[in-house]
Amino acid sequence: MPIDPYILLLLGTVGLAALLPARGTGADVASGASTAAIAFLFFLYGARLSTREAMDGVRHWRLHVTVLACTFVVFPLLGLASRGLVPVFLTDPLYQGLLFLTLVPSTIQSSIAFTSIARGNVPAAICAGSFSSLVGIVVTPLLAAALLGSSGGGFSADSVVKIVLQLLVPFVAGQLLRRWIGGFVARHKKVLGLVDRGSILLVVYTAFSEGMVQGIWHQVSPVRLAGLLAVEAVLLAVMLLLTWYGAKGLGFGREDRIAIQFAGSKKSLAAGLPMASVLFGAHASLAVLPLMLFHQMQLMVCAVIARRRSHDPEAASEESAAPACATAPGAVPAEPAGRPS
Repeated sequence: MPIDPYILLLLGTVGLAALLPARGTGADVASGASTAAIAFLFFLYGARLSTREAMDGVRHWRLHVTVLACTFVVFPLLGLASRGLVPVFLTDPLYQGLLFLTLVPSTIQSSIAFTSIARGNVPAAICAGSFSSLVGIVVTPLLAAALLGSSGGGFSADSVVKIVLQLLVPFVAGQLLRRWIGGFVARHKKVLGLVDRGSILLVVYTAFSEGMVQGIWHQVSPVRLAGLLAVEAVLLAVMLLLTWYGAKGLGFGREDRIAIQFAGSKKSLAAGLPMASVLFGAHASLAVLPLMLFHQMQLMVCAVIARRRSHDPEAASEESAAPACATAPGAVPAEPAGRPS
């Protein structure tokens, strides 16, 4: 499968930070711009995300509880279990990044796209992704503080203030102003999508520049990267199997199982990168590396699975008529084109 072009941009940004890291006054300017970019990102997330559409998904509460359990319970438990792979396969910083990866919310855009290709329950995927994003705004920082300890910021006053000011306040502001600016955001979603992507690139550049200046990249060798990729491949395979056969064991039909598999096995790059910058500070570069690699891996593998599911003999000939999310005809949560979910 082709590589996601945005991943190439991210890798190019990492290369730029390695060759020309921000130092001195430049680092201060980049850090300030990155802080503002993170706040603006979460403001846009709040302005785009329809709380009503996400909350209406409680009609299909069993499905959404299943997806949330996979995202915020099963994934973190597997992340904690990977502690046993240190130091044979992973260094401690890479393990911290892998554990953080397991804490971030699910995707919206790619969950919907793959569910649609596989002829699954698209309304359920819309609601599951939206609800996971809403929950993740609060749950991911709390889980990171509880499970990562001081490396993830802990419960210090400084980390709490950063989370509130850079993540929660802008998100809530976007939600409150959605009534007035929602139409503008929807009409200019392509332009704002470019702003999204550019902001995330700035966050990545700042994080990796700090890592280069502090010399933390000597901890990552090609052998360690290969070990990380192998661990992530196993993690993704386990989650894909658990979400598919676990949903079957819980009595879900084929279309619901597809939505559960794609929404419950993936992690959001767009939400995870800025969160890591806030929570890890100067060590964010190693923290986001596992997430960047996992993002590309999940896209490639899920694309193959979705296409194969679309040709299953048991595939339904039409979309499910079962209500999963009470939305108006044609209503879909606004999502910027090409946004890295």
